[in-house]
Amino acid sequence: MTYWPKRSAIARGYRSGLEEKIANQLEEMSVPFEYEGHTLRYIIPAREARYTPDFVLQNGLIVETKGRFVTADRKKHKLIKEQHPDLDLRIVFSNPNNRIGKKSKTTYGMWCEAHGIPYAAKEIPPEWIE
Repeated sequence: MTYWPKRSAIARGYRSGLEEKIANQLEEMSVPFEYEGHTLRYIIPAREARYTPDFVLQNGLIVETKGRFVTADRKKHKLIKEQHPDLDLRIVFSNPNNRIGKKSKTTYGMWCEAHGIPYAAKEIPPEWIE
């Protein structure tokens, strides 16, 4: 007995078996259609978010402390910097030499330098307080 494997829906040009089933139904009913023939643009609405800084000094300096500086933190601080350029936001890291990812050569400190955000290691430098 010879076995002929069925070609998958994807091999026949559909993204799923359900799409193929619907296309077959429409064809059997002689209903003309286009499959993925149009593209629609849409805008994902903005989401307002809030940020509560760790420390706000009397001189107006905003100090955020970070042990880990994950992608979400980096996105947040980049957006805050862009949307509030008048604020003096600075970050104190446990270790600014940590890399932002296992395969990345970029450190937390390098990321801050690239985005114009002053940073320090382990404590607030006295010159930030004066």
